Amino acid sequence: MAQVGIVMGSDSDMSVMSKAAEILDELGISYEMNIISAHREPDEFFNYAKSAEEKGFKVIIAGAGMAAHLPGMCAAIFPMPVIGIPMHTTSLGGRDSLYSIVQMPTGIPVATVAIGGGANAGLLAAKILATSDSELLKKLKDYSNGLKEAVIKKDAHLQEVGYKNY
Repeated sequence: MAQVGIVMGSDSDMSVMSKAAEILDELGISYEMNIISAHREPDEFFNYAKSAEEKGFKVIIAGAGMAAHLPGMCAAIFPMPVIGIPMHTTSLGGRDSLYSIVQMPTGIPVATVAIGGGANAGLLAAKILATSDSELLKKLKDYSNGLKEAVIKKDAHLQEVGYKNY
């Protein structure tokens, strides 16, 4: 049974949404990924959001661009956490998406990551799930330690070769 729903309004969002899936894969978290347009197929969207709890989802990661209603509408229907990923857009650089997702009315919160922040959305979903899963919490601590070790290695390389040869 999937713990996380990953949903996007268009396949053009796949390069960002796949980063969330990669993090969940790395941490061993089950998910279901769908393309559903809140605007172009409202009935399908409503059924998705209404059935998400019944499917066992604990978190939904929803990516959207421009008007970006998908995350907010998920949050209006799904009673558990929703993480919104604003997509970069050509007209306003993703600020339109960011504002649409982050400016939710009182009572309908959506956790929002950076424009194009697929990996952070996956990590935030994992951190939410880790509040009640000690094995997952250990995996997250190991993941963070791996980030630290990568920086230490880069610095050691810089010290060895100098910035001109880095």
